[in-house]
Amino acid sequence: QLQLVESGGGLVQAGGSLRLSCAASGRTFNTYTVGWFRQAPGKEREFVAAITWSRGGTRYADSVKGRFTISRDNAENTVYLQMNSLKPEDPAVYYCAARSGSAISIQKNAYDCWGQGTHVTVSS
Repeated sequence: QLQLVESGGGLVQAGGSLRLSCAASGRTFNTYTVGWFRQAPGKEREFVAAITWSRGGTRYADSVKGRFTISRDNAENTVYLQMNSLKPEDPAVYYCAARSGSAISIQKNAYDCWGQGTHVTVSS
């Protein structure tokens, strides 16, 4: 069974950077599309970015385009989210999620395996 573990969250000043990691175990990522979602207090969980495993296609939420980059390391079975130019509206619990197949979805219900989340805090 696929298991996902996020890491890399923390406190950063506005304008700073963080890199989140999503490590898979139990199964390899090579048949899954992986997404990052985030959830701020009192808000719905929202799509941030996703990457297909086979060809590396990506998609981003408009709110993070040009600032965040999703990438993968096949050898390490890990997906990364590089977050630059962090803004006061970016703090949330960030989750990685996986879904079978190569189609990217921005719907959280399309993903059936989730990590436990990692907290990102941005100070102004």
